[in-house]
Amino acid sequence: MLRKAINTLIFALIAAVVAALGYWNIAPENAHKPQQASNDDAIDFYVLGARTVQYQDDGKLHYRMTAEKLEHVKSTDITLVDTPKLDLYRGTELPWKVTSQRAEVSPGGTEVELIDDVRIARTDAKNRPTIITSSRMTVIPDKEYAQTKQAVRIVAANGVTTAQGMKAYLNDGRMILQSNVRGQHEVR
Repeated sequence: MLRKAINTLIFALIAAVVAALGYWNIAPENAHKPQQASNDDAIDFYVLGARTVQYQDDGKLHYRMTAEKLEHVKSTDITLVDTPKLDLYRGTELPWKVTSQRAEVSPGGTEVELIDDVRIARTDAKNRPTIITSSRMTVIPDKEYAQTKQAVRIVAANGVTTAQGMKAYLNDGRMILQSNVRGQHEVR
């Protein structure tokens, strides 16, 4: 159960990074407070200092994920994650780095909500950074889809793009910025 929750969180974070590769990438906004602990929301298990590393079939590093704490809420089957950090290599030497303050993994891992200070960053082989930030993002791993209604900011080597809301289709690397799209771009 714990392994499944960790794998689901990792997959969701990986899916978010893959979306970033397709266009510029993903980022969410807005905060969601966890429910107050009560008898109905009792934590049935937790993990401190969670760390996992996965390699590809060819032996190259696929990802490295850490979290300060994982807590599983028995009554709702939701896993709460504090400070998840994912370095997604996918066999390359230049990882995408995905972080947020918190995350919530739904029962069965069908949805992962990245919450507060969501940041997806990478520097390419030519030393050009791409940074996507938001405050909240929902990732649906099985559909390879991510979305947010919150403000998104994409900083790349050639400019800055902002928007209110985003839908990212990770399978085909397509991103739709919803409204109030603004950009400042430098032509080289």
